Amino acid sequence: MINEIGVDPGIDHLSAMRVLDKIREEGGKMLIFESFTGGLVAPESDDNPWNYKFSWNPRNVVLAGAGGAVKFIQEGQYKYIPYHQLFRRTELVNIEGYGRFEGYANRDSLKYRDVYGLKDIPTIYRGTFRRPGFCRAWDVFVKLGMTDDSYVLEDSEDMTYRQFTNTFLAYNPNDSVELKLMHYLSIPQDSELMDKLSWIGLFDDVKIGLKKATPAQVLQHILEQKWTLKEDDKDMIVMYHKFGYEKEGKQKMIESSMVTLGQNSEQTAMARTVGLPVGIATRLILKGTINTPGVQIPITKEIYEPMLAELEEHGICFNEREISYQGY
Repeated sequence: MINEIGVDPGIDHLSAMRVLDKIREEGGKMLIFESFTGGLVAPESDDNPWNYKFSWNPRNVVLAGAGGAVKFIQEGQYKYIPYHQLFRRTELVNIEGYGRFEGYANRDSLKYRDVYGLKDIPTIYRGTFRRPGFCRAWDVFVKLGMTDDSYVLEDSEDMTYRQFTNTFLAYNPNDSVELKLMHYLSIPQDSELMDKLSWIGLFDDVKIGLKKATPAQVLQHILEQKWTLKEDDKDMIVMYHKFGYEKEGKQKMIESSMVTLGQNSEQTAMARTVGLPVGIATRLILKGTINTPGVQIPITKEIYEPMLAELEEHGICFNEREISYQGY
């Protein structure tokens, strides 16, 4: 049986281990491993100021990062980012042909040291991709408390989006909801951030219509009105790994990236990258190509070589190239 065999975790394991094993087989010592995955909207369907639409469970998007402090190690120093700071600590990555992405840290990166055989690595960091500017705007929801799923709002059914936003702001009979929010979070009036918040509907006089809803459920409802894929919209999966290592006294670096696009709102890249690995793994087990007994995750050559080869036949390909070493 193979677990963790979707896109992330799944394809990330396969693609990372292929490069890691090659580096180690050639005598390299790992110094840096970074890995990012993002489920986003394809460029041709990107028609909103957030540069984002749902292609996965919206609830998981709303609650992302809320499970506690994320953990990673950087240059030998353990790092922890609490939830209220998570979306202000991002990294920028450029993917050739697709532009820039920003990544925020994802859960506990430290556990992958044992999984990938990187026990003594000085830097390991796993994250999630969004387009630049998304995380700064999402941080507004976090700071206001809109992503909280621990309590129920009174009279949420009859509340409007505007009233929902106002519940998190101090009382002032003379200031508008917009002005109070800008003052509270020090947002300039002409900021693109306010454009994002206005576009998503936070200040609209539209009834929520949800009974006994938590703030997170209300926020999800608001976002679903604007971030749901239209019939002909295409989504996009972006995956990126960076491997820094030392070999024969020289520091080297490899980056590996994969971008795949969906066909429409039903035949999505998300569905394909989650579903195909499961089907391929099942067939390889039945054929006897994969025959290691017990419960496995896809980190051995017996598993990743045939699976990556078949994924390439379906257009899910990784571009691996050497780049100049970039430390911290």
